Amino acid sequence: MRIFDPHIHMTSRTTDDYERMYAAGVRAIVEPAFWLGQPRTSPGTFADYFDGLLGWEPYRAAQFGIVHHCTIALNPKESNDPRLRPVLDLLPRYLAKDRVVAVGEVGYDDVTPAEDEALARQLELAAEHGLPVLVHTPHRDKAAGTRRTLDVVRESGLPPERVLIDHLNEMTVGMVAESGCWMGFSVYPDTKMDEDRMVAILKDYGSDRMLVNSAADWGRSDPLKTRAVADAMLSSGFSDAEVETVLWDNPVAFYAQSGRLDLSDVKPGDTYAGNSIQRGAPRDR
Repeated sequence: MRIFDPHIHMTSRTTDDYERMYAAGVRAIVEPAFWLGQPRTSPGTFADYFDGLLGWEPYRAAQFGIVHHCTIALNPKESNDPRLRPVLDLLPRYLAKDRVVAVGEVGYDDVTPAEDEALARQLELAAEHGLPVLVHTPHRDKAAGTRRTLDVVRESGLPPERVLIDHLNEMTVGMVAESGCWMGFSVYPDTKMDEDRMVAILKDYGSDRMLVNSAADWGRSDPLKTRAVADAMLSSGFSDAEVETVLWDNPVAFYAQSGRLDLSDVKPGDTYAGNSIQRGAPRDR
């Protein structure tokens, strides 16, 4: 079984997670730019973070046989901080990079005017750069936030097939299915979706335009939840081909729209920028 996790924040995970993911069948991932928990106070910190998504993380993933791509954006939560507005001017420099396969995460947190402005501008940037878009739906008042998101996407003129609306649940999947956008589901240990609910949604709506991710980050989350969904699908009667569609073919099809998705076998390098993941050497015995 091969798995493509289309939304996981490996910057906040350990190399042990990469090792476990490979053993579970994960061979490719996309890491969206997101909020790190600790508030950032200047655009320069974003530049360093984006550089890490394009350099150190692909190097680290390759040590364990996993292909790494990323998406780049000013995330919804931090778009409310006026000190960070210049990040929007920084984005074109990064959206031109080869390993950037979408603009994201964009969307809403509290659905503020500042978030409206940041979302609209980043949808424009996606059109200018010919990139698809990964959209975060708010954790609070999700149905209203998702409806507002779909309105803004329609107003942008972006083709719906180039837009992935993420963090969906039973309340929001129907409206996104009708919109023609791709549907993303984050499977968590205690919140958002779980594997049994995900299987029920797949039975109701089918596998077309469906993506399943772990969205694993610095909080309570599990980078093996994609494999858990695959196993639950098989146990409930889905075929191997249907599992392959959801866990591999669909994320490939969505991100391939960037023209930059490269799933060639990775070759781990000894170092990146003179640094390695090794810490110390074995003692002579």
